[in-house]
Amino acid sequence: MAASKNKKRLLDSKRKLVAKYDPKSPISEQYRTIRTNILYSSVDEEIRSLMVTSSGPGEGKSTTTGNLAVVFAQQGKTVLLIDADLRKPTAHYTFKLSNTTGLTSVLTNQQELMEAVNKMDEDNLYVLPSGPIPPNPSELLGSKAMKQFMERALEEFDLIIFDTPPVLAVTDAQILGNLCQGTILVVSSGKTDKESLIKTKELLTATNGRLLGVVLNNKKIDKKGSYYYYGAN
Repeated sequence: MAASKNKKRLLDSKRKLVAKYDPKSPISEQYRTIRTNILYSSVDEEIRSLMVTSSGPGEGKSTTTGNLAVVFAQQGKTVLLIDADLRKPTAHYTFKLSNTTGLTSVLTNQQELMEAVNKMDEDNLYVLPSGPIPPNPSELLGSKAMKQFMERALEEFDLIIFDTPPVLAVTDAQILGNLCQGTILVVSSGKTDKESLIKTKELLTATNGRLLGVVLNNKKIDKKGSYYYYGAN
């Protein structure tokens, strides 16, 4: 039973991290296109902190976060992917890590940043899981400790990418949006409704969050058989 579960997790990881396990695929090329768009989104300053979010659950934000982290690392940047979904974290599953320590451990002074991060087998890529789920996620993310954490992380890494909870579910993404230089909004084709998307944009911009762009996810293409891909709008 244990062997079967481990095999399933490995297959799920390979399916989600397509930029790592199948870098020549059309999907991986789309992620590299998104990377390029992000790099050219700011002429005057280098983007060093990003947040990836969505309107609601199940739209592919965590998969998008993981693959963006991979393609930026493949470019040579030292990248820290942080699972800032302190309610339903998933990064430790995707990257096959323990979640006994992580972001919450650092923010509560139980562990130093560089002790908590995990060096991945992909060159230049580091992952910080959420750590134990706290009783007060929003307060923790909006704390002075979080600002100090950001300053420390930017000393060690070229790029920080946060995976956050959906905007319409809780206020966590709005809090982090105010700390990051840019936000990527993931939209699932045929699932995200227009009203939710407009409300999400309003909430992000209300807290001075900078929306860099929208990633259209799960768009079905009928060319020599149907497949799904990720694209940027």
